[in-house]
Amino acid sequence: MPSSFTGTSSRSSCLSLRGRLADLILRPATADDAADIRALVRLVRINPTGLDWRRFLVASSADGTLAACAQVKPHADGTLELASLAVRPAWRGRGVARRLVERLLAQSSRPVYLTCRSGLESFYRKFGFRALAVDELTPYYRRLKKLADGFGWAFRDGQSLLVMRLDD
Repeated sequence: MPSSFTGTSSRSSCLSLRGRLADLILRPATADDAADIRALVRLVRINPTGLDWRRFLVASSADGTLAACAQVKPHADGTLELASLAVRPAWRGRGVARRLVERLLAQSSRPVYLTCRSGLESFYRKFGFRALAVDELTPYYRRLKKLADGFGWAFRDGQSLLVMRLDD
């Protein structure tokens, strides 16, 4: 199993989504998607660093509009992070994020980490992620958490930064 998602944009690698998602196609990102990925990440106000289109899976409409995206990115210490999960507001609540996460996790080795607002814990628990105590964090996530706590970073709604991990 590859450690992160990379792939080509061939038609055989596309997956049409069913039900309420019938209008979307789940596919590996292409270079043409790079600007749209950056724009969507900015729109939903999540971390805009490390946006390499080659690691992204996108959900796009038949007309090519990017509805959602996500990636699994490697860190220098060898850990993997589910990151940059962004869904256009008009597509929220339709299962798009769930499908992206399922597909990326199916193609990733373990463990996989993520950071999120504490209010998203229940969403990620559905995939088997669990919140980590400070003593369980890797040095990277320990520094990130310390920085967030030290600066008093809290989300507008008072939520805090949560680090989660999915094991085998």
